[in-house]
Amino acid sequence: MKKNVRTTGDYGIGQMIHVVHMTDDVSQLNRFYEKVFGAYVYHGMDEPGYFDVEDRWAALLMVSDLCIETMAPNQPVDPRRPVGKFYTKFGQHLHSVGYKVDDLAGLAGRMIEKGIHIGAPGGGKITELGPTTRYFYPSPRDTAGLMVELCATDMPGEPRNEDTWTSLLNTWRTHPLTIERFSYVTLGVKDLESATKTYVDVMQAVPVERGEDTGLGARYVTLQLGDCLLQLAEALDENSDLGRHVARWGNMIFSLRFRVRDVDAAEQWLRKNDVRSRRIRSTLLLAEPQDTYGAPIYFSSEDITGDPFQ
Repeated sequence: MKKNVRTTGDYGIGQMIHVVHMTDDVSQLNRFYEKVFGAYVYHGMDEPGYFDVEDRWAALLMVSDLCIETMAPNQPVDPRRPVGKFYTKFGQHLHSVGYKVDDLAGLAGRMIEKGIHIGAPGGGKITELGPTTRYFYPSPRDTAGLMVELCATDMPGEPRNEDTWTSLLNTWRTHPLTIERFSYVTLGVKDLESATKTYVDVMQAVPVERGEDTGLGARYVTLQLGDCLLQLAEALDENSDLGRHVARWGNMIFSLRFRVRDVDAAEQWLRKNDVRSRRIRSTLLLAEPQDTYGAPIYFSSEDITGDPFQ
């Protein structure tokens, strides 16, 4: 059965088409996800694809219901191009998210009307979305730091649109990590209330949960944006992982979190594959970013209050 995609807002923000993980070697990062996460690489299996407009290499893979685009700048890195510029500054790091939008032109018009800078593929400002422009990027200055691609089309070969999708999901439910589903992307922010207002007022995101997590040293708001959850988190402790991240990079995508059935089993599997981890509490585990190519990845058996996807 195909995935049943839910949308939010007047313009139909729907499936999160991918999270982009920036690296310097796409094939190496693919092998890591295949070995540790049981990833299914469905685009760029033999070798990554090159995209001239962005001067970068990339592949697409699934880990449970999350699509990850592994990406690397072309060598030698050109810091004048958007991908090369990001890699030069941040290195291996979570880069961005992307969403499919039913009415891309309508959403672009709303953003332009609200004074949001939207960038064209490969760079440059869009003042009116033309009929041939299939995706764009609002400036992170206007999205509380989140690099987000808004797109009119699915990724090529998207497995979630196939009748075999629900069968494929069993691959991860029986994997040693015991992943049940993707929980959310966390965006680290300096001002939680301002960031929340941006997403509710501009992107028409739906508030789901608000609270404090003393183990992570953060207060947060979890929102539904399209067919997934986005957590906005402000550090309460400047010495926490999130606090150090925001102090160094400012508002920026911070981590990924998966819902797992058995945190102990996940910890044992990571150890077996030489991925160091840290127990935040009995129900929450962090795979150390030094071993996950710069991406903090959490595994949790905890419920999310009001979770529309539970």
